Amino acid sequence: MKSTTEYAYAKINLALDVVGVRDNGYHDVRMIMQSVDLHDTLKLTKTETPGITLDVGMTTLPAGPGNLVYDAAKMLFDEYSITGGVRIELDKRIPMSAGLAGGSSDAAATLRGMNRLFELGISETLLRQLGVRLGADIPYCISGGTALAEGIGEIISPLPSMPKCHLLLVKPPAGVSTSFVYRNLNMETLEHPDVDGMIEAIKNGSYIGIVSKLGNVLESVTLAHCPEIAAIKTQMQSLGADGVLMSGSGPTVYGVFPTKAAASFAYTHFRVGPYGSETYLAQPLDP
Repeated sequence: MKSTTEYAYAKINLALDVVGVRDNGYHDVRMIMQSVDLHDTLKLTKTETPGITLDVGMTTLPAGPGNLVYDAAKMLFDEYSITGGVRIELDKRIPMSAGLAGGSSDAAATLRGMNRLFELGISETLLRQLGVRLGADIPYCISGGTALAEGIGEIISPLPSMPKCHLLLVKPPAGVSTSFVYRNLNMETLEHPDVDGMIEAIKNGSYIGIVSKLGNVLESVTLAHCPEIAAIKTQMQSLGADGVLMSGSGPTVYGVFPTKAAASFAYTHFRVGPYGSETYLAQPLDP
């Protein structure tokens, strides 16, 4: 049977600001998103048996409704009256509940793969409009790369590629839900990151400018519930990171290093510590 393979790349936030709250409770954001080469792999295969079969491997993820992969496929089946079925095999590498958009990226990869496999002819713009029904990060994850996301995350403005550098990602086991973080955000006391300054640094290809402008308003909430984040940031800085930041709503922390050797040295340190199994080397990824 015909099949296709899609890669679902993790993302980090170079800057994350919350600029307002809507009447429906959704938050307006300005975020600089960056794809990294840590990824999940999805294989989609047409089947004669109608419906969706999802293989989630050894993970604890649901293999039906509630899994964004399944939900994305079901949405296209319903929207485009697709006949036949699909089997989706998910090889999970991005840590779950980590602030790296793993679930959103999986959903975006599913939309791309279904579009290709069933020759639906859906434009990238329409894929983004469909994706936002399932999650605010999905429109960005459709194309990835370096981009400014605004609105609730669905308004995407591509930016030039981030300068070459090396990243270390460390995820502590503790964490809090994204909804909890946003509910407990005090809009009156936020220290807003310089998103415009970050955009300028990216456009200028300035590595120093980028690491000096890293900022995430959600740290103010997550740090209070996961003190390990502060300890990881301090360790990364002592090991040579030029910039450190929590990604998304956390709890993953990433460090930016100028060379592979520097990042690898820090990686070795964290691998033998308590976060060893969830320590990753990565690099920024072009679209």
